[in-house]
Amino acid sequence: MTIAHEEAVIDSAAVDAIFAEARTANTFVGEVTEDQARAIYELTKFGPTAFNSQPLRVTYVRSAEARAKLVGALANGNKAKTAAAPLVAVLSYDTDWAGQWDEFLPGYNAPKAMYDADPALAAATGNNNAHLQAGYFILAVRSLGFSAGPMTGANFDAIDAEFFPAGEQKSFLVVNIGQAAADAWGEAKPKFAYDDVVRTV
Repeated sequence: MTIAHEEAVIDSAAVDAIFAEARTANTFVGEVTEDQARAIYELTKFGPTAFNSQPLRVTYVRSAEARAKLVGALANGNKAKTAAAPLVAVLSYDTDWAGQWDEFLPGYNAPKAMYDADPALAAATGNNNAHLQAGYFILAVRSLGFSAGPMTGANFDAIDAEFFPAGEQKSFLVVNIGQAAADAWGEAKPKFAYDDVVRTV
């Protein structure tokens, strides 16, 4: 039992499933149903983002044709496990997220002007907050009893050309999803201790 378990308001099994015992999987078994895929997003959406912007977009890749296109854009070490994963998600951000301001923050659109005036700021904000949501996405996967295999080893320009040719989204992460197989991982990798990374000022 760790201090994290002792202080948590969820039970120890949930702490382990989402955080303490969860690890990145490389091989999977089973399936992920449409309802389960929907549930992953339905949990993800509740995580906070700047101005409630929610720029993350999720593309589930199920068809053989789409899976082959995606696998072709991955680093060699990621190809086989992605081809075999029960479900694969391409995570991206909406390049026109600020254009939906009245949908995600109705009644308060004053900040929108600064993003309209600075496309680089808008892109950085969309990218940063989608990455934040990607963390929620992985935790949502784990909370439903699945394992996640997030990967950045990919040619994202090629993925965008295949899946988002109009430039409406920019991809940044590929996530394999399923039940972890018996050989899903090797030895646990070390994590930094509290005193290594935290200071109080």
